[in-house]
Amino acid sequence: MRYFPAFMDLQGQTVLISGGGELAVRKARLLLPSGARIVAYHASEDGPLARELSDRLILRTEPISDTAFRENIRLVVAATGDEAEDERVAKLGRAHGVPVNAVDMPHLCDVVIPSIVERGDLVIGISTGGATPVLGRRLREKLEAMLPARLGEVIAFAKERRGRVAEALEPQKRRAFWERFFSGAASDAVLSRDETRAEALFSEELRGETPGHVHIVGAGPGDPELLTLKALRVCQEADVILHDALVSDEVLALCRRDAERIYVGKKRANHALPQPEIGALMVELAQAGKRVVRLKGGDPFIFGRGGEELEVLEAAGVEASVIPGITAATGCAARAELPLTHRGLSQSVTFVTAEAGGGGAPDIDWKALASVGGTIAVYMGVRRAGDVAADLMRGGLDASTPAAVIANGTLPTERIIRADLATLGEAADQISAPGLLVIGDVAAKAKGEELLSLARQEIAA
Repeated sequence: MRYFPAFMDLQGQTVLISGGGELAVRKARLLLPSGARIVAYHASEDGPLARELSDRLILRTEPISDTAFRENIRLVVAATGDEAEDERVAKLGRAHGVPVNAVDMPHLCDVVIPSIVERGDLVIGISTGGATPVLGRRLREKLEAMLPARLGEVIAFAKERRGRVAEALEPQKRRAFWERFFSGAASDAVLSRDETRAEALFSEELRGETPGHVHIVGAGPGDPELLTLKALRVCQEADVILHDALVSDEVLALCRRDAERIYVGKKRANHALPQPEIGALMVELAQAGKRVVRLKGGDPFIFGRGGEELEVLEAAGVEASVIPGITAATGCAARAELPLTHRGLSQSVTFVTAEAGGGGAPDIDWKALASVGGTIAVYMGVRRAGDVAADLMRGGLDASTPAAVIANGTLPTERIIRADLATLGEAADQISAPGLLVIGDVAAKAKGEELLSLARQEIAA
């Protein structure tokens, strides 16, 4: 490790930048939030630095010289892009005993300005010692995506209450308290901009009244990279995870490793745990102070019974929140390159289910649905695909209407079969996994197998 990571207080201190082009602009953007007084030399009055930041720093058109060091200078940045000039500035700064950063010239650097992730008082610096700045920026992008945008507000909330915690708790208990706070419902409330609720939950925690909480979370269609950032965060903080059959192993692998996992999945009418017992279990775990994630495939409020579960929790007085997920229709259709709406083909999309409670047929007016036009996405439709097609044709939809069956959408085992309404049942017979039916002109755009081609292959075999 050549460079030791340390943080420099530049508030009100003078920093010199040599250059007025894009390199100088990038460095100035990083330095300005520190409160430094920036004086830019060798900067033209109509260059990129002047155009973007002239009202936030001092511009000088002349090159840096010895006279610039008559005042106390804390840092010099050589960023003209001219190797000879930057080397001259670096030597000049070093001669005056001032640390130097020379852009893309690590051999001239006393200090390296890292890629920075900032959330209020939280600052993360990422450096490769000038060897591969692009990698540093890529790591910064990943951290930016992982850390909640309002994490700075959580830190400020905690900072304001450190004194209360010090007064209420013995030193050996404070660390455990803060660990619970940063992974608990109070910090979630701050992230959700509900400071009143956050204060109430903080006070309960401080009194030793650890409140439980349930997050009803959409896990998306299966691909773990389609999990939302908020869903990932709560899954990694959970004490208990109650998961469905449609939650992929890849998504479960992202959850907190030592969390208790309880399978409560349902396959048609075969339920590992009946719905009333799932509700009772969530209430019991939350009332015991657990952080519970109810993890459901797709989106919990689209044929996921999330609304029913939320009602149970609210009736029991349990703190609960809902985190949406990418629903099967949008996720699977996107992977199949099948636009659910498309100018000239479909101006609307309707979501329906082919399964009612107990595995029976749903009470749907198929004639009215057939007359609406647009795209029809049928959830849980594989088993009853033939019946769905027959109902729609009786309702007036043409037998030649394009259709597609998508099974294991977004997963490596995904399968997509194109057909039409007349042969939809036959296409679904090729599928054993849970699947989605898409019916309408846009279905012809799905990237997948043709039912006719499959039939020819079977004959040839």
